[in-house]
Amino acid sequence: MSRKYKFYNKEGLYFVSFATVYWIDIFVREQYFAAVAKSLEYCCKNKRMVIYAYCIMPSHIHLIFNAQNSDPGKIIKEFKTYSSKYLQSLIEENPQESRKEWMLWMMERAGKMNSNVKNRQFWQQNNKPIELWSSKVISQKLDYIHNNPMEAGFVKEAHHWKYSSAINYAGEVGQVPVEIL
Repeated sequence: MSRKYKFYNKEGLYFVSFATVYWIDIFVREQYFAAVAKSLEYCCKNKRMVIYAYCIMPSHIHLIFNAQNSDPGKIIKEFKTYSSKYLQSLIEENPQESRKEWMLWMMERAGKMNSNVKNRQFWQQNNKPIELWSSKVISQKLDYIHNNPMEAGFVKEAHHWKYSSAINYAGEVGQVPVEIL
């Protein structure tokens, strides 16, 4: 986690984004998307994370969340640690992964340049949490998260992106349970 950016209000509602090292497009296969969704769901069930909005893009994730009577920075750190190990093992074991050697080499390269990493680095360290303090700011970040796949040209309607809470806000059941704001 970045040394510059901190979660100052443990009860606060936060917007965070974090990306893979070198912005590698890892989340292009269903099993990798599903692994991230499963990891987020685990944090909700076992780490007291409450997710209000999310979007998993090919190289990064956006979240609006809080940590019920817990440390939001610690939850994000644990999520990133667990998911990085899990996703690296999925990549290593995937016989259909045509970019396997290249992706693992890039992660190893990033890890060598970071004294906090022993082997490979999956996620960039910075999160830059933004505490959401007004309904206007919450609405702006919610729109930003949900419109991200449309802005990237992946879908024409926000709720068509399978790995976004825009589905939940459209009245359907998404991949990750959320609390509607």
